[in-house]
Order: sequence, then C-alpha cells, then structure tokens
Amino acid sequence: MSGLMSRRRAAALMMPAVLAVVALVVTMIRVPAGMLPTAAATLTVAQAISTQSGTGTVRGYVVGQPTATNTVLFADFTGDTAIAIADSSSETDPGDMLYVQVTSAYRATFGLRANPGLLRDPVTVTGTLTAYFTHPGLKSPSAMTVGGSTPTPTPTKPTPTPTGSTSAYYAAAAGKSGESLKNALHTIISSGVTTLSYDAVWNALKATDQDPANSANVILLYSGTSRSKSLNGGDAGDWNREHVWAKSHGDFGTAAGPGTDLHHLRPEDVRVNSERDNKDFDNGGTVVSDAPGNRTDADSWEPRAAVRGDVARMIFYMAVRYEGGDSWPDLEVDDVTGSGTAPRLGRLSALRQWNLQDPPDAFEKRRNELIYSSYQRNRNPFIDHPEWVTSIFG
Repeated sequence: MSGLMSRRRAAALMMPAVLAVVALVVTMIRVPAGMLPTAAATLTVAQAISTQSGTGTVRGYVVGQPTATNTVLFADFTGDTAIAIADSSSETDPGDMLYVQVTSAYRATFGLRANPGLLRDPVTVTGTLTAYFTHPGLKSPSAMTVGGSTPTPTPTKPTPTPTGSTSAYYAAAAGKSGESLKNALHTIISSGVTTLSYDAVWNALKATDQDPANSANVILLYSGTSRSKSLNGGDAGDWNREHVWAKSHGDFGTAAGPGTDLHHLRPEDVRVNSERDNKDFDNGGTVVSDAPGNRTDADSWEPRAAVRGDVARMIFYMAVRYEGGDSWPDLEVDDVTGSGTAPRLGRLSALRQWNLQDPPDAFEKRRNELIYSSYQRNRNPFIDHPEWVTSIFG
C-alpha cells in the first residue's frame, strides 16, 4: 500500500512538469496569426522596373536575350547569361522588359541558347532589383522557376507616402474628399508660392533632377538617360525644359506661373522633347526610337513605365494648382486626346491607371521636397498622398 501511495505521490509531483511541456508544445504549434511570417508580394515586371531596389520576386514571360541596354535578341540566341522578361509574352519593346541575370547555377535550365523553347514561357525569379546593362534588371538570382501565370497589374488603392512633418502643411485638407478636398488643396498649394523666371528654371532643374549616381548630370524624364548638366540648350545632344503639361494646352507660355512651375518642368533631350510636342498622354502607339520604353501616335504619348506615375501626378497637380482664379487658365484633365489649345489635357483614365501602377519613388519624393524647401515653397500633394488622386479624380 505504501508503494502505491509513493507512486501516486511521484506522479502528482511530475504532473505540473508534464503539463508545462504540453503547454509549450501547443504554444509552439499555435503561433498567433499576427506572428506568422507573410510572403512578400510577387511583382509584375512593370512594378519591378519602377522599384529597382532591394530584393524582389518577379513573375513575367521570357521574351528574349538582352545583349545591350536597348538590344534584345528574339531568335538565334547567342548566350545563356541573361533573359529578358515582360508582362506580355509578345512584348518587343526593351523599355517594358526586365533584364534578368542567369548565373551559372541556372544556365542549364534558363539559358536561351541551350533552351530556346523557353521563349514565351512564364517564369518567376527572385533576386536583387538593380540595373543590368544600365537597364532595369534583376541580378544574383536566388530562385528561378518555370510555370505559373503572370500576375495581372490590377490597380489597387494606393497608400499614403510617408510624409514626416507634412501633416501640418495639409492640415486644412484633413478629413475632406472629392471637390472639397480639391478646393482645400488648391488653397494650400497656391498660398505663399515663390515663382521663378524661365531662365531660373535651368539652374533649378540641375538640382531637382540631379542624377543620384553622378552629381555632374541630370536624369532626362522620358529617355531616362543621364546627361551632363552643362549640356543644357537647344542644339542636338542638348537637354531642354520639357513642359509636361504642354503650354499650348491653355496657351500660358513661359511667363512666371504655370509656364515656370517646377512641379511639371523636367529635363529632356531636345529631339525627344520635340517628338512629344504638345501631345496628350495615353496608352499605345509605336516605339519612340530616341527614347526606348516610350510610345507615341498622332495625338498621344505614353512614357516609359518607370515614370508614368510621375507624369500622372504632375498633371493632377497642375489641374488643382491652376483653377482660373489668378489670371491663369483653369486647367482640367479630361478623358480624351487631341484637345488642341483648350486648357485641358488627357487621357484621364490612363493617368489614373499610371498613378496606381507606378507609385512615388525616392527620386520623385526628393524632387518634391527640394522644390518645396529651396524653390517654390509648395508641394505636389499627389506625391505625398497618391491616394488623393482617386478621391478627387475618381
């Protein structure tokens, strides 16, 4: 009897320890949902072209073998060290392609010379989003797989850009939407503004559009190339001042005001600037040979993927900043092209799409901050809050 009692006493003493172990196992198995790791979103090729920083997973179709910045082979492949992928399996414009490095570990499967049948197949790659052939790319892949379908770049509700201390700047717009928000923003960005002369714009652009990798150069908006700051002028090979809201759409010229507003003036190659002319913005057209990634037709211009959102937010800024109450035209965004000299610019549906697909990047944010702090003393609200485009323009 005493032996039985001893065993019961030993079991009783061991029970708390057993329960503690069980509880620990349950805790380890049932991790709270908020603690579970979440997979990073897979990017479209257009999104990867716009991001170009950090590590990312991208899904697209194999469309060719890149051999130089603007050269891609679509047949008779000569090597296995790189592939070009795109959101469309029939893409032929290098500006809409991501160049993917194929390291030795993956060449047997993904090199196009060895595997020409891979052409137009969907692939998913993970690696460092960085330039390849001075072209948007992905290098040092850590994973490459064949199959699956490419994600459709459907618009999603954009999130506000972190704005630091700008909450005070936009205080009068807090809680507003639609027309009330537009009116509040017009008052905010039109108050206390410093206007520049057209000559002063030259030096301002040399600061606002400085190449982050080369302080002696500026980045050209449409072509995306880096060019010496000293090559500003009107000759072939120079860059000049591109009015993103074409000045003929409202006939405001280059006098201080909309004609010199840095929020829509950008450096661009003289020839490319002339090719864009005063066209509206829309999807489609033929490839612009002087600026790969851009397309144009008789009355519209489609910028390269990396700056489509930038262009949209510049247009939306102009439509809110200039409302016709300060001797300047009332600028409006409409959903047509070919409005001529009317103070309207389109196409609204394309611009809304571009704002969603190409969110503000570091270059655009830095530019906005510099215009505010060093030149005009006003901001582009759609860079700080891209979600306001949907609220105001639908």
